[in-house]
Amino acid sequence: MSRLSVNINKIATLRNARGGDVPNLVKVALDCEKFGAQGITIHPRPDERHIRYQDVYDLKKVITAEFNIEGYPNQKFIDLVLEVSPDQVTLVPDPPGVLTSNAGWEVTEQKEFLNKVLAQFKQAGIRTSIFIGTDLAQINFLHQIQTDRVEFYTGPYAAHFKKNPEHAIKEYLVASKQVSEYGIGINAGHDLDTENLAYFKKKIPELLEVSIGHALISEALYWGLEKTIRTYLKALK
Repeated sequence: MSRLSVNINKIATLRNARGGDVPNLVKVALDCEKFGAQGITIHPRPDERHIRYQDVYDLKKVITAEFNIEGYPNQKFIDLVLEVSPDQVTLVPDPPGVLTSNAGWEVTEQKEFLNKVLAQFKQAGIRTSIFIGTDLAQINFLHQIQTDRVEFYTGPYAAHFKKNPEHAIKEYLVASKQVSEYGIGINAGHDLDTENLAYFKKKIPELLEVSIGHALISEALYWGLEKTIRTYLKALK
């Protein structure tokens, strides 16, 4: 069974809208664990528009599920991750001010930078992952990148799924095969939901983990958090 990591950024966004502590981010994270989620994902951005840096420390104290911190590896982010020591760090190529992660790394151009950063995390015993698309020019270069896993950017898959699932998954099938041959683990995230997740998992059985936030929290408005998490877990079986 692939693992479900719940991205709780949207909970922090809702909390920050009123400036108080409702909803309480830590309580939501603990409830996600209680309802079966195997991981918690957060993405602290420099402007702290959702996850605040203090949230990272508060969550580290209490959650027992896998803790995944994702973000762009500027020096402040690197220092934070090394201090907190999560189970996994996922590097994303977000420039400052970007609305959401919408592209993978150009590893052919960023090899030296990525390997330098990844080495620091690996030395600290933190599992590493990098956000990447399905461009074979980048995938075929991954053997030169010292990462434990990749997280596939699944936005294009989700965008084309309803119209043609077989076409939507095609590039991911090719890319995942090559990634597996390099001995690199496979995660996935972005716009995965209860409609498209089971098909993605079925076609890519090597899938180790999905990180889902926006769709899951949106669906929880109708179904409640517990039912929504259990629905996603069922899709991953």
